[in-house]
Amino acid sequence: MTSPKQAQRRPRSVYGVGDDPDPRFSLANERTALAWLRTALAIVAGGVALSSLAGIPELPDWSAALGLVICMAGAGLGVSALIGWRRSERALRLGLPLPAPNALVPLGVAIVILAIAAVVLSAAELRSGV
Repeated sequence: MTSPKQAQRRPRSVYGVGDDPDPRFSLANERTALAWLRTALAIVAGGVALSSLAGIPELPDWSAALGLVICMAGAGLGVSALIGWRRSERALRLGLPLPAPNALVPLGVAIVILAIAAVVLSAAELRSGV
């Protein structure tokens, strides 16, 4: 059950329930959360870069707004990473099945859509001879 040391660990909503799992599982869960956070940080960096370059006359007027949306998506992915870590850690501690990742499918779909858009825009530029 919960030991006095567990009661002092934070967040209590995670460490105050169940029993300590095998440390390898907790560390793997932490590494997964950190990978999601690195992905979120990369997405935010891309949004910042696009917003910073928005002043270039050749870029469309909406590029700054797109940069802002991309930054917000990165922030949302960061929040999702923390929620996913919490859900998985609680499941490990309670001996429950691990929950499915919330952000995996939306992120995959967004990447496919962005890739298709990049191909279409590149083909349009090649056709126009720019």
